[in-house]
Amino acid sequence: MTGAPGVPPYTVRVVEDLAGREACFAVRKEVFVAEQGVPEEIEYDAYDAVAVHVLAVREDGLPLGTGRLLHGEAAVGRTGGDASVGSLGRLAVARAARGLGVGAALVRAIEEAARARGLAAVDLHAQTHALGFYERLGYTAYGPEFPDAGIAHRAMRRVLPAV
Repeated sequence: MTGAPGVPPYTVRVVEDLAGREACFAVRKEVFVAEQGVPEEIEYDAYDAVAVHVLAVREDGLPLGTGRLLHGEAAVGRTGGDASVGSLGRLAVARAARGLGVGAALVRAIEEAARARGLAAVDLHAQTHALGFYERLGYTAYGPEFPDAGIAHRAMRRVLPAV
């Protein structure tokens, strides 16, 4: 369980079943499609079938946030062809759960999943308004700004520390 004093406890876990994946998709639909206007037909892709999905769930079962990790062949197109680097993506936190540490907990869970798969680093494409969030978690921006789904992004990377 995670949560600061006064914050309802939540857990973050790797999704192993269809119900968990549907909860991930529901959060993504709320954040990316409804709030940010990303067309639903591009929000979900073939990578969803091979990604490692993580889910933050409140004690009462309410999904709070999600993210995914691409690794191996699925990630090389996003990581400059480096198979030792995973790709973090589709990180979304429900509006009601923002500011509670859910996003950081999801990033750390994705990093643990990457480490468990022998990856040395994690790349991501951050919306520019979120650069500070990822920088606080140890990510460094590189390359120029680029549009994705009509939203400005920057590539970022964090080398995973040895444990």
